[in-house]
Amino acid sequence: MTHPRSRADIAFNGGWPSSGLEAGKFFPATQVGLADPDVPTDTPSGPKPVPPDGRIASGGSEPAAARLDEVRDWPKNDLQSGAEVPFQWNFTMKHRTRRFNYFVTKEGWDPTAPLSRAQFEPEPFATYKPYGDIPHWEMPEAPHDPNLDKPHTIKLPARSGYHVILGVWEVADTGHAFYQVIDVNFTR
Repeated sequence: MTHPRSRADIAFNGGWPSSGLEAGKFFPATQVGLADPDVPTDTPSGPKPVPPDGRIASGGSEPAAARLDEVRDWPKNDLQSGAEVPFQWNFTMKHRTRRFNYFVTKEGWDPTAPLSRAQFEPEPFATYKPYGDIPHWEMPEAPHDPNLDKPHTIKLPARSGYHVILGVWEVADTGHAFYQVIDVNFTR
């Protein structure tokens, strides 16, 4: 994700593997084989598992991306709490997109601990579905999808201080998703 800049974009300066952090879809679920709750004709999750706790920032990828899971003082994006912000993903390879889900760490989360499901709110604070719930075979062919090159605007949650936003790009016609974390200093 290039705006706001994700940990991966910063660590790899936009190169591989920043856009290849692929794992199973439907975070925070941990099982594979789950059907999409809104569009059951989409490909179920798997065969790759959803990233385990402690490996969420890397999308469970190893070894090149494992450093994204390190607990350290990551560069932060200064963003205003509650503001509407354009989010721009970088795609090495486009896929038919079901949704982008955005999760945020809970108030009182522990920034000295590895990222885990317990650190994040259980539901996304925002979801963007470029094609709603239409069947994936009715979406444009992914390489020619004009919506994927455009940013989408997300209303940020009410937070102050340091938090992490987890962006999950869920693919409709595979069982996978792509993971990006954004370190944010929320201002009022």
